[in-house]
Amino acid sequence: MKEIKAEKITEEVRRLCIEAACILPEDVEKLVRDSKGKEESEFGCYSLEKVIENIDLAKKDMVPMCQDTGIVVVYVEIGEEVKILNSKLNDAINEGVRQGYVDHPLRKSVVTDPVFDRKNTGDNTPAIIYTEVVPGDKLRIQILPKGAGSENMGALKMLKPADGVEGVKEFVINAVVQAGGNPCPPVIVGVGIGGTMDKATMLAKKALSRHVGERHPDPRYKELEEEILEKINRSGVGPQGLGGRVTALEVRIETFPTHIATLPVAVNLNCHAARHKEIIL
Repeated sequence: MKEIKAEKITEEVRRLCIEAACILPEDVEKLVRDSKGKEESEFGCYSLEKVIENIDLAKKDMVPMCQDTGIVVVYVEIGEEVKILNSKLNDAINEGVRQGYVDHPLRKSVVTDPVFDRKNTGDNTPAIIYTEVVPGDKLRIQILPKGAGSENMGALKMLKPADGVEGVKEFVINAVVQAGGNPCPPVIVGVGIGGTMDKATMLAKKALSRHVGERHPDPRYKELEEEILEKINRSGVGPQGLGGRVTALEVRIETFPTHIATLPVAVNLNCHAARHKEIIL
């Protein structure tokens, strides 16, 4: 049995929250820089230049690359042979979020009640935590701060099985095009297909935590990712919605078995500031 102190979890989550807000992952940064060479629009090139300048300044000065530092989504994989000492896992994670957002400081964007009492919690907690028990003695924590601009442009549709792959393509492409400049393109498009209504949306967001270049293992879905990306980038939305060829950087599809009578499809967008960090303890 491997023992991990809750204090260590808190310390690492605090660090990950700060770094995720200020430092774009290297693979995402390279994807953004490379996209400039594909852009043909004058406004599109100008927008990408400013995006790259912002990335550089944020990293240099350790300041948030976007004023919306998001609600923190946390994906946890905990080994069956791991024991957490001194506190509960969720409490340790939330304490790390609290410290990261208060100490740096980062903008606090979480309210206590969604409808009647929208009072700011003051420390950006609670986080949205998804936990999966896996074999082994490792604890993997992924931090995904999700801003509202891109989150508000998410979409879900319960397709009929007869709609098939063409229905999936049409829905995903239309969702991105209709979002226009609101999610601050170029975007990364997470797509969840299958399961139930809630599972599809979880899959779509989980897809955003993948590393650049990670394709679906099924070659049919890999081809679908590439086809949807190409069609989105022919839409003309372009960087920041000002027109151009680079509307999306990647399309990532996650799938799950589903009921014989349904075909849930969800889209979750992330702006070019595709912030995520992870640690394995």
